[in-house]
Amino acid sequence: MGSVSDHHSNGEEGVILGVDGGATSTVCVCLPILLSADHRGLSENLPVLGRASAGCSNHNSVGENAARETLERVVAEALDEAGKHHSSVLAVCLGVSGVNHPSDEHRILKWMRDIFPSETKIYVRNDAVAALASGTMGILHGCVLVSGTGCIAYGFTEDGKEARAAGAGPVLGDWGSGYGIASQALTAVIKSHDGRGANTMLTSSILESLKLSSPDEIIGWTYANSSWARIAALVPLVVSCADAGDKVANDILINAVKELAESVHAVVKRLKLAGEDEKKEFPVVMVGGVLEANNKWDIGKAVSKSILQSYPGACPIRPKLEPAIGAALFAWNSMMKEISD
Repeated sequence: MGSVSDHHSNGEEGVILGVDGGATSTVCVCLPILLSADHRGLSENLPVLGRASAGCSNHNSVGENAARETLERVVAEALDEAGKHHSSVLAVCLGVSGVNHPSDEHRILKWMRDIFPSETKIYVRNDAVAALASGTMGILHGCVLVSGTGCIAYGFTEDGKEARAAGAGPVLGDWGSGYGIASQALTAVIKSHDGRGANTMLTSSILESLKLSSPDEIIGWTYANSSWARIAALVPLVVSCADAGDKVANDILINAVKELAESVHAVVKRLKLAGEDEKKEFPVVMVGGVLEANNKWDIGKAVSKSILQSYPGACPIRPKLEPAIGAALFAWNSMMKEISD
């Protein structure tokens, strides 16, 4: 048993850090000590002392050196904006895309141990944990569905069991992700041009957007830069074509909805989140640009409808807090639990 002050020996007021490291961007926020044991009532009005952002921190996408540099940079910049030092950090949670194995956690933990004091509590998890925590005020229970550049479904039971589905990256079939949707659209354009697929509005829409004159030029454009986010940025074009009645684009989005809903179903079944009768209530936090409403085609709404058809007790949540703040709340809750145990 102890107190926050017992775990912070210098004279500076302590802070909590939360990091959301995705395949497109990385954000770090710095929060003051949460004086209220029940901070859920603060909702979106949590005070942010410092905030910093940078590019991708997924080591599978940019490599270990670039990932480490990005994480260290956003931490340093958020603390600088807050007027704090690394020594003032009581706890930090880094929710990072690409953390899929204990070895990934250990790698990032080692990086952070080099810049933080030994007494700082450091928690390294997949970025889906930060996303879930943003909708549950730092409490890990229920399921989160993330679909941005990449996608993943992740779930936790109240007694700590966890399960995930998808999130293996674009090569291994995350077709519900922004990358998956856009890559299928590019493939459809190439197949149409070859005569292997149906005509589609995607051809003119994508060529105009990329300032290309022929589908043949898409090949060079695609392989000129391997960035997942660069491909995923084409998703709004797919949605616009589907809104305009293009069957090929519509089918791609229908398939994405199916993939995302099946990922949630897999997690819910493995953890029995809906109970034996599959009617028990549980939160489903939905995060990411792909799931946001866009014109008539609302992917998030379609996924929610599919989930509710199978699990009427599911409670879809669109968080008011950003995932980085969710990570900070998780760090605070985890630290307080350790102190109280």
